[in-house]
Amino acid sequence: MTTAVSIVRNFRHLRALVIGDAMLDTYFEGTAARLCSEGPVPVVRKTSERRLPGGAANTAANLRALEADVVFLGFTGRDTAGSLLRTALREQGVDDAFLVVDERASTLHKLRILADGQFVVRFDDETYSEYTDESKRRLLELLEEVYPSCDLVIVSDYCYGVIFDEMIERLCELRARHPGVLLVDSKDLYRFRNCGATIVTPNHLEARLLVEYQRGTKTPLAESGNTRAEMELVGRQLLSLIDAESAAITMAADGVFLIDRQGNTRHVPAHPVQQANVVGAGDSFAAALALSLASGASLDEAARIGIDAAAIAVAKRWTSLVHYQELLQRVSLRDHAEQDPETLSHKQRLERLKGALEKERAAGKTIVFTNGVFDILHAGHVHFLRQAKALGNILVVGVNSDRSVQRMKGKHRPINSERDRMALVAALDPVDYVVRFDEETPTELIRALRPHFHVKGGDYANEELPEAQTVEEVGGKVVILPLVGSISTSRVIDRILALAGDGDFVAQESATGQEPGRTELPHD
Repeated sequence: MTTAVSIVRNFRHLRALVIGDAMLDTYFEGTAARLCSEGPVPVVRKTSERRLPGGAANTAANLRALEADVVFLGFTGRDTAGSLLRTALREQGVDDAFLVVDERASTLHKLRILADGQFVVRFDDETYSEYTDESKRRLLELLEEVYPSCDLVIVSDYCYGVIFDEMIERLCELRARHPGVLLVDSKDLYRFRNCGATIVTPNHLEARLLVEYQRGTKTPLAESGNTRAEMELVGRQLLSLIDAESAAITMAADGVFLIDRQGNTRHVPAHPVQQANVVGAGDSFAAALALSLASGASLDEAARIGIDAAAIAVAKRWTSLVHYQELLQRVSLRDHAEQDPETLSHKQRLERLKGALEKERAAGKTIVFTNGVFDILHAGHVHFLRQAKALGNILVVGVNSDRSVQRMKGKHRPINSERDRMALVAALDPVDYVVRFDEETPTELIRALRPHFHVKGGDYANEELPEAQTVEEVGGKVVILPLVGSISTSRVIDRILALAGDGDFVAQESATGQEPGRTELPHD
């Protein structure tokens, strides 16, 4: 079964091409305590300065932050803004070697000034550029060179001249010869009407205006805004004008309306976020959406992952990036939250896992198993799980249920629920499968899953494992891994409580029998 987690994990295997208008986003931040004597404007005392990739450059940076390999085609001027943009891209891991310097162009630049967290003014240095014929030829040569080796292409067109007519023609030709995911995000979408895009992503206003202009008619608009009926009408007319497999019409806080060429529609709601910062969120959405489609996701699931990415982006300041691990953790939480315990019992989930592991075993894969509480994840957990995964091909992690943790550690544990703990463990790179168990030891789980290796931490080296005999019965082997450092969940919790001054709680935790400083990796 394909999950959102498996889709996001596949991002690392993809190569993405971005073509579009490269911009530099600059932020000057400061404090304002008085008005200027020269006029009724605030005097802002600068406290920080940030230079970040913007426009299509932000799309490229988001793709790289999601750990895809990225090629970015565009223009810069031979100016300070161009130099700063290249530095900002390199800092984000994006190669600037495919950006063509145009001698008569200036680099697109947006300067935002904020005082005490509030926008004061945005100063734009951006004009439509007539790039030289030599620069255009070079960009087309680069396009021909890199297009065949890319798994997906994103066009990020702000209509400042990078996407010229011959570029669109060449894109259409390459798309016909090398089918793959093509996402078009353009302020003038009609120019791409013959490209056969996989998906186009206009916002609701852009889609409505395009339909009205090309049809010469007004689209009814209800007082309540974008109703499903209205979006369906706009979406159908949009796809009658644009040769694309599907459209994702973005509606800001109202989410995304999806429609495909077969007429299937779906509204995917957005996640509510207080004090949202929308700068660059569309780029995060487009990057995650395109990567998901290239990873084999359905349109619906790809849009949901895109919305997950956008929700992370809008909760950040400035032109922000969404990183791979952030998105992986979020979709893992969603995957687990959507498992309905009334619909799918623990026994049924276990049977599914057994079936999946039988296929892995038949394919010659080595199954590694370990278990623990994983209440508050820390570096020790990650290091231990990486060591465990290195012993084989598939790592299965058993996570103690809430009831079993309470029996072992007292009524104040666990800190996090079993659903959250399982979701967080599942989001870690070494982990392939996560399963809950209700007993104090994983004996029955081992009997059911029959792993090749059962892994425990070094503090068990001199102890008799209650599950050791069962491991031998199923033909497996117990492996004791040395532990690194002295981090433990109990120590982390004790430190938090000590800082909070909750002495009674600390005393009760100590009464559970946990030795001070003992690592809990093998079972916590």
